[in-house]
Amino acid sequence: MDQLITTIKHFAQDEDGVTAIEYGLLAALIALAIIAAATAVGTHLSATFSYIASLLP
Repeated sequence: MDQLITTIKHFAQDEDGVTAIEYGLLAALIALAIIAAATAVGTHLSATFSYIASLLP
């Protein structure tokens, strides 16, 4: 029983998993920002090409 309590205490004090979760969340937020920026640029670029295409005979 003492070994189980010791194992639980070590698990509660271990911060490696927390760090991995934080890095995962940071990577997800960066990916979300990249997707939002690419979508905005893509929409603007598409409108620009449509405008240029309308000017061609």
